[in-house]
Amino acid sequence: MDRAELADFLRRSRERLRPHEVGLTAGPLRRTPGLRREELAHLSGVSADYVMRLEQARSSQPSTQILAALALALRLTADERDHLYLLAGHRPPESPRAGTEIRPALRYLLDRLGDTPAQLLTDLGDLLAQNQLAEALFGRVLELDPLHRNIAWRWFTNPSVRAAYPAEDHDHQSRLRVADLRAAAARRGYDEPATALITRLQSESEEFAALWSRHEVAVRRESRIRIVHPTVGAIEFDYEILHTNSPDQRLRLFTPPPDSPTVEALELLTRALDR
Repeated sequence: MDRAELADFLRRSRERLRPHEVGLTAGPLRRTPGLRREELAHLSGVSADYVMRLEQARSSQPSTQILAALALALRLTADERDHLYLLAGHRPPESPRAGTEIRPALRYLLDRLGDTPAQLLTDLGDLLAQNQLAEALFGRVLELDPLHRNIAWRWFTNPSVRAAYPAEDHDHQSRLRVADLRAAAARRGYDEPATALITRLQSESEEFAALWSRHEVAVRRESRIRIVHPTVGAIEFDYEILHTNSPDQRLRLFTPPPDSPTVEALELLTRALDR
């Protein structure tokens, strides 16, 4: 908790807010155009004494309930609310999840990345969309039922998926998938979708169950992967994960290392798609 910064931010946010913006009448005797402490206390349901101590940097740490009430009373934006929580030493509330809803801008972006394989996935690994080049590399996964579009499920229950990767990479890929799923499940508070997926995997895959019991955690952001493609042979990619505006969706890009054979392989696949 940064008491000095929290005090300054609360005071300035209060002073910026005009009475009419919250349904109050300014009155002729007001010395400042902003809200009074007593008015903020009334709007938020927090005592005026506690508001004063917060603004004087001598309060105890406010609870998340008090912060939520203050943020609502002060009409803070999402960014300002997150800043308030961080100054108070709390994790900001998670933004709304998109689920399987795909924003038009993301669909447009996938289509425009014509020479770069790209996929949109949930944080649990459910494939939501992919462009043509990604489909040429990984198959028509979107034609499968929803459960079989999950990359962890496919990896641990479908041997043909692993056949597209060199055998010596299998153990490493398994650990990465489990560690990333562990991190995503924890961020979600082990909600129903995460728990259901984990339970199914534990019952269907002894390998997954053994790796899960190791409690390894690693958010997958970037790595290099190798694929054995039936048409162009062995190729490798630098694998990048880009966050979207939604906390539960990720854009996954596969770019070839400069001057590698993968550059030519992708050109061959792209030309085949254009025919």
